[in-house]
Amino acid sequence: MFEPKIRIPKDLYRRLTECAEAAGYASMDEFIRHVLEKEIERIVCTEADQEEIKRRLQGLGYLD
Repeated sequence: MFEPKIRIPKDLYRRLTECAEAAGYASMDEFIRHVLEKEIERIVCTEADQEEIKRRLQGLGYLD
């Protein structure tokens, strides 16, 4: 299976390794996956989130 690779500066890699160890992750890869997944969740609105936003805007009179 193809595994994508990314380049990161050595200093950032060192910091990631330290954080992963301090937080008790089994590997730095596991830590990075977790951080990326959490950031994606924070950024991306789900369909339910979008419907709630639409409902609130309608309630405020911004949408018909």
